[in-house]
Amino acid sequence: MGKTYAGARLRRLREERRMSQAELARTLAISPSYLNQMEHDSRPLTVPVLLRLTEAFGVDPGFFSARDTGRVLADLREALADEMADARVSPADLSELASRLPAVAAVLLDLGRRNQVLTERLAEVAEHRGAPDQAGPRSPHEGIREFFYRRQNYLHDLDTAAEELAGEIGIRPGEVLPALTARLGEAHGVRLATDGDRLHHYDPARRVLHLSSRLRPGQRAFRMATQLALLEYGDELSRLASEDFEPGAATWPLARIGVANYFAAALILPYRLFHTAAEEMRYDIERLSDHFGFGYETVCHRLSTLQRPRLRGVPFSFVRVDRAGNMSKRQSATGFHFSRAGGTCPLWNVYEAFAAPGRIHVQIAAMPDDQRYLWTARAVTRHRGGWGEPGKTFAIGLGCEIRHASRLVYSDGLDLGNASAATPIGMGCRVCERLDCPQRAVPPLGRPLAIDENSSTFVPYPVEQ
Repeated sequence: MGKTYAGARLRRLREERRMSQAELARTLAISPSYLNQMEHDSRPLTVPVLLRLTEAFGVDPGFFSARDTGRVLADLREALADEMADARVSPADLSELASRLPAVAAVLLDLGRRNQVLTERLAEVAEHRGAPDQAGPRSPHEGIREFFYRRQNYLHDLDTAAEELAGEIGIRPGEVLPALTARLGEAHGVRLATDGDRLHHYDPARRVLHLSSRLRPGQRAFRMATQLALLEYGDELSRLASEDFEPGAATWPLARIGVANYFAAALILPYRLFHTAAEEMRYDIERLSDHFGFGYETVCHRLSTLQRPRLRGVPFSFVRVDRAGNMSKRQSATGFHFSRAGGTCPLWNVYEAFAAPGRIHVQIAAMPDDQRYLWTARAVTRHRGGWGEPGKTFAIGLGCEIRHASRLVYSDGLDLGNASAATPIGMGCRVCERLDCPQRAVPPLGRPLAIDENSSTFVPYPVEQ
């Protein structure tokens, strides 16, 4: 086992708990001077201290791992691609910033995203495609994805509140709809009605929840649970949305809906019940879907949220993409990095899933930093139900770091220890470091091209060395 230097994380953990060095030192049974040296990376974290930290604060040991900086480092490389190309910032500088000053890195990334939004708005105005008085970012939904991305797709207080409510009203497999119907009616006087024009519509004056007759039972349950969240936990939803967005901003109500949807998933699939089943079934998505009576995407999304302290599931990354590569959902409890510069890797198995809908595709993928992941992908199609009506098809991807792969049924028969068997993928062609990839679709950001009319290469966009 290599030495672990994690002073910045240790200091952040202590400050979040509002503890002095002396108080934390007493908790860990070490001297304040020893703790001070660890916080300044003069000494590494020892195994006994690490075990005491995980026991005292309920954090996963991976919280202190160097892998935890991977996502931040990838974000920094993407945000500062031009500065790196001009040699104003070196990879070593970014690595130091990500590992030793993560809070500063987060502020820098936030400023970079704001700058990108402003640049895009100015470009729209210049091209007469927008108006100078437009408010907010061009894509509020992107802001919501960032909201959950920063929280590693887990909201502890909301998740535990949903689990408590599930126990109170009797949520269990096969009895979800009756339990939700009774709670809505008895506690809030809400009755259900059928509506053919919209997925759902709530009339607060008449206290009627209209649900489309085309919704499957699992979809009906989710809509009912979301409405229950808005009725019973409205203040908490508003508080969480206000952590990142101003109440008057266009993104604020979207954040509130997003948090309500999180509560709904945690209510219909209560944490301990779902976590136990996932572990027993070795994260077999189709078995879990059959057992709980919910769709493939809903089960995958819930699996990506199982990060409760002292009762963690496999930390997953979850994505939903269409055939054109548009990523409409992305959540991650791992260090896997999703590019914000546009496009994803065509070698990723999420795109292979479209060729054989209904079949789960499995891939061991290696990122440029040599971190390997086990990815499952399956295409799902949604139809409104009528003949000739257009449907929607997405590929649902669920991936975890290779160190967790043996806990998944999908790893059976795979050589997890053979690094050469992994498919090399990247974060998207514009930011990918694999300069010799023959599949590259666009030139890499910040790298001048090597153009020679007398020569050509197998690499589509050769760069100057």
